[in-house]
Amino acid sequence: MRAGVYYSNSDLRVEERPRPVAGPGEILVRILASGVCGSDVLEWYRIKKAPLVLGHEVAGTVAEAGPGVSAWKVGDRVVVTHHVPCNTCPACLGGHHTACATLHSTNFDPGGFCEYVRVPPLQTDRGVFRLPDEVSFDEATFAEPLGCVVRAQRLARVGPGDAVLVMGSGISGLLHIALARALGAGTVLATDVNPWRLEAALRFGAAAAFPAGEDVPERVAAATGGRMADRVIVCTGAIAAVSQSMRLVAAGGTVLFFGAPDQEGGACIPFPEIWRREITLQTSYGAAPTDLAIALELIRSRRVPVADMVTHRFPLERIGEAFATVAAGGASIKVIIEP
Repeated sequence: MRAGVYYSNSDLRVEERPRPVAGPGEILVRILASGVCGSDVLEWYRIKKAPLVLGHEVAGTVAEAGPGVSAWKVGDRVVVTHHVPCNTCPACLGGHHTACATLHSTNFDPGGFCEYVRVPPLQTDRGVFRLPDEVSFDEATFAEPLGCVVRAQRLARVGPGDAVLVMGSGISGLLHIALARALGAGTVLATDVNPWRLEAALRFGAAAAFPAGEDVPERVAAATGGRMADRVIVCTGAIAAVSQSMRLVAAGGTVLFFGAPDQEGGACIPFPEIWRREITLQTSYGAAPTDLAIALELIRSRRVPVADMVTHRFPLERIGEAFATVAAGGASIKVIIEP
C-alpha cells in the first residue's frame, strides 16, 4: 500500500509499505479521509521520531475484521482514535483519562496518512465509532480535534453567559469559538495575527475579532462592558500570548492553555496577581473516547459547522503540499488528505 512518510516538514515521501493484516480482536480500516493536525507540523515535536507515518484524524470503512471481532463488519463506516485510556489507573479513575500512561503509549499501525491502518484490540474495543450516514468522511475527521476542544471547555467550565476570549484563530481556535457559541457563551471574542483568520473567527461565531497586540485588554474591556473575559483560551504557542493571557482574564476566571508551546519556551507567571484575583490556570491535553462521542454528535447535529471549515483537500501523492499549507498558517483552516 502507499504511505506518506514524514522525514521532516520539508521532506515527505510517498512510499510502498506492506498492507497490515487484522489479527485477533483487530480491524483493518481503509482510510478515506485524514486531517492534518497542527501538531503534525510541530517539527521539534515530530522530527525526533522520524521517519514515521503521521495522521491521527481519520475516517474510513472497515476492510477486515479479525478473529473474535463481532461489533464490526466489512463495509462499516467508522471513525477511529489512535489513543485510548486503560480506564483502571489512578489517572483514569480520577477523570484524567488523557494523562493515562496507556493512552500515551497506544497507536494504530502505521498512521493515518496511508491507505490502510491496523487498529489494535484495545482501540477496536473502545476507540472505534460508527459514522452516522449523514456525516461525511471529511466531517468525521473533525471528531478528534473537536473532541479535544470538548474536553478542554469542560475542564475550563465554559458555560452560558460567559465572556470567552480565544487567543489564536487557527483550526483549534475556530472550533473553540464555535463550541463556546453552541454552549451558550454570552460574548465570544478572538485574536490572531492573521487578518484572514480574524475574518474566519467572525464567520464561525465571534462577536468581535481583533489583531493580537498591546491594545487587546482595552479591546476586550470595550466588548465586555468594562471587564475582562471569564474564560481565556490560549490556542497558540506564542509566549507573548501566554504571558498576556493572565492580564485578560476577569477576577475568579480561568485561563485555559490549549496550544502547544515550543518545548524550549517559558513564560513568567505573575503569581501574586493571580493569587489575589483567584485566577485558575488550566491545561488540557487530547481527548478521551467519551469526548469523541460527544464531538461526533455535535457534528451530526450540525451544532458545530465543521464542513465549512474544510479549505483544502489533497491526494496522498501531494502530502508535501498539504503539510506546507498547514505550516504556512495562511489562508487555510482544515487541510484533509484523501488517500
